[in-house]
Amino acid sequence: MRVVFAGTPEFAVPSLRALAQSDHEVVGVITREDAPLGRKRILTPSPVALAADELGIPVFKANKLGDEATAWVRDLAPELGVIVAYGGLVREPLLSLPTLGWINLHFSDLPRWRGAAPVQRALQAGEQELGVTVFRLVEALDAGDVLTRDSQAFAPGTSAGEALTALSQSGTDALLAAVDGLADGSLVGEPQTGDASYAHKLSREDGRLDLSLPTQSVLAHWAGVTPEPGAFVQVDDQPLKVLEASAVEQITGVLPGAATIQKGKAVLNLVDGALELTRVQPAGKAAMDGAAWLRGRGEEAVAR
Repeated sequence: MRVVFAGTPEFAVPSLRALAQSDHEVVGVITREDAPLGRKRILTPSPVALAADELGIPVFKANKLGDEATAWVRDLAPELGVIVAYGGLVREPLLSLPTLGWINLHFSDLPRWRGAAPVQRALQAGEQELGVTVFRLVEALDAGDVLTRDSQAFAPGTSAGEALTALSQSGTDALLAAVDGLADGSLVGEPQTGDASYAHKLSREDGRLDLSLPTQSVLAHWAGVTPEPGAFVQVDDQPLKVLEASAVEQITGVLPGAATIQKGKAVLNLVDGALELTRVQPAGKAAMDGAAWLRGRGEEAVAR
């Protein structure tokens, strides 16, 4: 079957590679335009663009799927469109252009967590059983019929980056099963059932940790915003990024919000427990070991 693929970030690459290695033919790849990265803001192709070039698949770069993208896809004459975290909407007439329409690999157990940040919001909510859903793309957001599903359990404190990496690998099986089922006509799909919830896009302010919450809630919040947009606390009115953290026992005699050195480790006390600050990044400085940062401050600091 002739397939056109749309995706952008690193966790869309396993799906592209799996399709390219299958019995189906990936005739073209759509991805977002090169973006400035790093301190020097160098224009850099997306991970999907780099993978497509390596695989020898034609690439169309666009931040909006308008007339040019539609004409490009029409010339490819695909039977199916597959989208994995492209970062934009597929609208008519492009939506109906492939013979079998479009399908989407979404990183949640739909209809829970429709929207831009499903894994991040699920982790913030304290969920540890995370799902993937392959569904038919329709004009309504993440609302089409379900073709295949899968799920995976994660330990508390697993970051969104780690969870997405794992789901992007395991989700390829669900995606290939859907593509195969559509190709041989054995798969029709079923309407979504249950209560829907929405995973709003994350902003920088979403990374601010609320240290008045219980430890497991703080850890869940940290997990959901790591690595992007990045978890942080305020120390001396400056943001301190918390790059790596884990839950530990509360330190007696230390006020909540106070960070101290305990057995050679930087520990931030909370209302009912504590976080070990394994790796941090002070404002304007490079990432460093949490204990080294705290020793540089005389082995104590107050966060809020």
